[in-house]
Amino acid sequence: MSLFSWLSAWCVAALLDYWLGDPQHWPHPVRWMGNLINLLQRAVRRVCHSPRALRWGGGVMWLVVVAVTGGVSWGVLALAERVHPLLGWVVNTWMIFTLLAGRCLAESAGEVEQALRKGDLPLSREKLSWIVGRDTSQLQPPQITRAVVETVAENSVDGVIAPLFFLMLGGAPLAMAYKAVNTLDSMVGYKNARYKDIGLVSARMDDVANYLPARIGWLLLSAAAWLSQFNGLNALRIGWRDRKQHSSPNCAWSEGAVAGALGVRLGGPNNYFGERVEKPWIGDNLREISADDIPASVRMLMVASGLALVLFALIRIVFTLTV
Repeated sequence: MSLFSWLSAWCVAALLDYWLGDPQHWPHPVRWMGNLINLLQRAVRRVCHSPRALRWGGGVMWLVVVAVTGGVSWGVLALAERVHPLLGWVVNTWMIFTLLAGRCLAESAGEVEQALRKGDLPLSREKLSWIVGRDTSQLQPPQITRAVVETVAENSVDGVIAPLFFLMLGGAPLAMAYKAVNTLDSMVGYKNARYKDIGLVSARMDDVANYLPARIGWLLLSAAAWLSQFNGLNALRIGWRDRKQHSSPNCAWSEGAVAGALGVRLGGPNNYFGERVEKPWIGDNLREISADDIPASVRMLMVASGLALVLFALIRIVFTLTV
């Protein structure tokens, strides 16, 4: 595929994500990945019963899902290009479009914000439960707002920056394989009794895959904070200072940047699947968090997404022209 073809595919896919998001009834690879993960998880649980066996079975499940996703993506794209270059371009653009989740994340955050502003606490809890893993049934408005801002910050990496990073490295097939890694983690990568063994490999490999994107995301979100007229220097400072204030080696980088930019505190204890999880705080409590911080975090997400697209495209162009 020529330089112009893949660059135009990147740009068109980003515009489609910005305009369309994730239409609910359109076919989507992540849903197919989810179906495959559920199928394999049931098969592993039927065969594996001890913790050790579940860890091995979970590892095999991870290998199968990632290999199938990357292999099928490569095969479909290669076949489409063989049929006609234009068809290859269309398939490539569609794959990239499905990888990006900026608009979908912004819309989900906006729905919670609207419910909060209307004073509809039950609806805001329900909308929040669609995008977070914690128990939302008893959360109050500040806790709901904090959860939304955390989700936007964390998923700015998972949903946009990391897919673009792997797209730069290996095109749509590698980015699809990353999406499978991330989907596995979101479905089975928990530390509770049900998932801690079968999801161990999925959780660890997601940490590995996001190691560089999370740190790049910290820098991009800090730049986005400055461009959005928030406190970019404090975003850098808090992101670095609180980078270890999370059980994940990656999540605190982006959450710290957003917390620092807004002057609020994120993190803290939460309930997951009926279990109380004590988590450290991220950021300084310079003021009380408010519903206005939701669109502010979305604004930083969108600006950082644009910066990531430009940065990774430029790196790919330079590499292509010099090799």
